[in-house]
Amino acid sequence: MRAVSDPIRVRLPPSPTGLLHVGSARTFIFNWLYARGRAGRVVLRFEDTDRERSTDGAIEQALRVLGWLGIDWDEGPFRQTERLDIYAEAVAELVAADRAYPCYCTADELAGERARREAAGLPLIYGGRCASLTAAERAAFEAEGRPHAVRLRVPGSGTTVIEDLIRGRVEWENALLGDHVIVRSDGTPTYQFANPFDDIRMGVTHVARGEDLLASTPRQLALYDALDAAWPTYAHLPMVLGPDRKRLSKRHGANSVEDWRDLGVLPDALVNYLALVGWSWDDRTEYMTREQLVERFDLARVNPSPAVFDSEKLEWLNGEHLRALDRDAFAAAVLDHLRHAGSPLADQPARVAEVAPLVQEKLRLLSQFEGLTGFLFGPVQMRPESWQKVAADPGAAASLAAARDALAGVGEWQAPAIETALRAACERTGLKPRVLFAPVRVAISGSTVSPGLYESLELLGRESSLERIESAIVRLS
Repeated sequence: MRAVSDPIRVRLPPSPTGLLHVGSARTFIFNWLYARGRAGRVVLRFEDTDRERSTDGAIEQALRVLGWLGIDWDEGPFRQTERLDIYAEAVAELVAADRAYPCYCTADELAGERARREAAGLPLIYGGRCASLTAAERAAFEAEGRPHAVRLRVPGSGTTVIEDLIRGRVEWENALLGDHVIVRSDGTPTYQFANPFDDIRMGVTHVARGEDLLASTPRQLALYDALDAAWPTYAHLPMVLGPDRKRLSKRHGANSVEDWRDLGVLPDALVNYLALVGWSWDDRTEYMTREQLVERFDLARVNPSPAVFDSEKLEWLNGEHLRALDRDAFAAAVLDHLRHAGSPLADQPARVAEVAPLVQEKLRLLSQFEGLTGFLFGPVQMRPESWQKVAADPGAAASLAAARDALAGVGEWQAPAIETALRAACERTGLKPRVLFAPVRVAISGSTVSPGLYESLELLGRESSLERIESAIVRLS
């Protein structure tokens, strides 16, 4: 085993066969936090040996996502397809040392063997048909041009045991493993070879990955033994489930990291939330800065039970992060989001900075900004359901008229004076503020939900405010 003093090295090994989703991002965040909190190093490696499904576009997307999340690395990025010569040399050495061997079995022969073993109630593993071929038998297969894979010799007795940081002691019976393929007949390495081989060559000390890969561990450790390499420390993370307790997938809505970015989640908020999916610092703390997460995170505190991805909680936590920004930083975040979304509001940066403070306490997602404040940037867009509430109120016209008259007499057009005038109108009419203010809010914003009324009126300006209220009165009449 490794010495306790060995520096910690983790790896981020995305498979570039699709978009980088929140489940993979959670795994990368756990690795990154663990290493960064212990002066460790991070290796980025793209496992792209699946040439049919791997794309350069997926690699570019992964790099973009990691950059946005603020997940950096110390070595790489490496691509396994650029290391094929290294793999071939290592496999040749294993074969020469009789720790691996060529397997000439055809697909039909393997299927037949599997059927016979299944009928006999035997473990469905490779029976070792090519494990003891003579040199002459191998030469005969080569002469007829039969393609071959390469299998690793795996011990057929005893047990493989690890002490997983999350799951504790885990054991496997070696007799149930069988000699597995490490190089396909087309010459490409399998995951069971390239992944652990790179971990060995890159000095990875800690492997934190999904529990769906737990079953691969004994076969990969057999390669460590064949190469006389020290085992890493494993931490198999719980699965990420949707609210229905089924594995997170597209049916649960936004689950690509970039989906959440486009909805207006801050990178620090997403890192904070994903760190909490299966891990906790204590039984009450949820909002944490990136620095606090680096300081506090420990794989040993990860709960082995499946974790649920709760989009409502993510949105709530994002709202907490938005409110923690200072005024200028919040306005900058809003403007950056508007630009990314291609919103015309981004063409008015000064106005955005002026309006942003009105909604900082209300937003959960930056994408909500335009819907809440659009009336302050251009003509009001009346929402039918909101106007119907005004039209159904028999006293709406009187409320609007009282507000119009009160506002017409305001001297300095600022929120405090506007509030004083409107409350005075409530006293004169005997109406409660919520009754008198409701139709005014709809008249100026087009919605029953808007930023603070007094501040909105101030930013809208005297002339536009009175014009919109008058227009609503006319519409009612």
